[in-house]
Amino acid sequence: MTPSPAATPHSTTTTTTAGPGPEATGRTEDLRSAVDRSFDQTLARLKELVAIPGIAWPSFERTPLERSAEAVAELLRGAGIGEVQVLTVDKADGTPGGPAVVARRPAAEGKPTVLLYAHHDVQPVGDESLWETEPFTAVEKDGRLYGRGAADDKAGIMAHVAAYAAVAEVVAGSLGLGVTFFIEGEEEAGSPTFRTFLEANRELLRADVIVVADSSNWKVGIPALTTSLRGLVDGTIEVQVLDHAVHSGMYGGPVLDAPTLLSRLIATLHDADGNVAIEGLVATDTAAVEMPEADYRADASVLDGVRLAGTGSIASRLWTKPALSIIGFDAPAVDVASNTLLPRARAKFSLRLAPGQVPAEAMEAVRRHVEANAPFGAKVVFTPGEAGNPFQTDTSSAAATVAMWALGEAWGVPAVETGIGGSIPFIADLTDLYPNAQILVTGVEDPDSRAHSANESLHIGDFRNAILAEALMLARLNSEGLTAGE
Repeated sequence: MTPSPAATPHSTTTTTTAGPGPEATGRTEDLRSAVDRSFDQTLARLKELVAIPGIAWPSFERTPLERSAEAVAELLRGAGIGEVQVLTVDKADGTPGGPAVVARRPAAEGKPTVLLYAHHDVQPVGDESLWETEPFTAVEKDGRLYGRGAADDKAGIMAHVAAYAAVAEVVAGSLGLGVTFFIEGEEEAGSPTFRTFLEANRELLRADVIVVADSSNWKVGIPALTTSLRGLVDGTIEVQVLDHAVHSGMYGGPVLDAPTLLSRLIATLHDADGNVAIEGLVATDTAAVEMPEADYRADASVLDGVRLAGTGSIASRLWTKPALSIIGFDAPAVDVASNTLLPRARAKFSLRLAPGQVPAEAMEAVRRHVEANAPFGAKVVFTPGEAGNPFQTDTSSAAATVAMWALGEAWGVPAVETGIGGSIPFIADLTDLYPNAQILVTGVEDPDSRAHSANESLHIGDFRNAILAEALMLARLNSEGLTAGE
């Protein structure tokens, strides 16, 4: 997603746009009726997709993943898209990447093309004992649909398919909008062939507007357009103290062990309030949508008595400021620990970057910090890892203004612009290869969807609204093109 110099405020009201033309306005109820008539079938097809355990991790059987791709291809053929392909490119090691489904309806002369992205692969189940239902059997309960992939991101696929079908039914012969479906098959495995796939299919996927349906709404009943995401850099920090381990009784005292010194180094990464203390990182307190502390504590499962870290609004701490976590630590396990001074210890860090931050500069800032703060003269070895750019939407673009209008129409309440604390690194590849495309990040999730966790679920009412919102957006782009909202 495109980095920008600084984060802009997020609004609690819809973006101001020119009203839609009479054609789009007059068809709102027609589209709503079309979505409603087919909704039971849409939900049934979503349940069928949930039943396919397509996981792209190398340690899992590939056959279900291929079956998942073919099921999506069949859905698109059934929606009337004639040009449907299942495509792969090879990884660097020569093994095939995840199967992606690409389907196209070419644009009529003078009409824009919209690329609709989602992914059909899912996360592994994890500890199955934590699930209250069978992970790959979709179950409706209390207005939600439970199952792995029900929200992330098979609902995104079905939102695209059902929205297109509704528009094709209502607009019929006057549909000239170009629509390309790009349903990736390896997003949960880190999209290892995404860039290669784009380069191999650059013209096939070229579009004026790209809709990435892989995010979340503000809360149940309030839609959102995700206008910023944090970037990411990670790597390892190793502290070396001794040439080899020695007896802690014979030699302990004059020298501190590597885990202790690494812990002291890690402690310098945050100040006393819990703010990231690395110089040179972008941080702003500009999020106008505030998240109540009680909501954050509930959503993040924070234990009673734990003080929240950082300063400024909670939304800014999540969206427009950096966040650094230690996500791995190499040291002997307690059950096998011996009385020795350990010569070296290693930790992996994950640093989320605010919009406007250049990842290479952030990585260098971490390096400078850890090398300058080596405790007791210990040797510090810094090894950079992955990097991904942050993203910020041009909310004045025609596509963004139409999206905000459509979300408000579908839900019946004003849409909000929100940030997301996480990263979608492949957006940088989209902006690099398609610099003139207007990119929108939408979604069907809500704070209780628990994507990647046990008991993942989808709010069924908001799912219906998401389909209608996308149908409204496609219909208006079809009738007014990229002048809509000006």
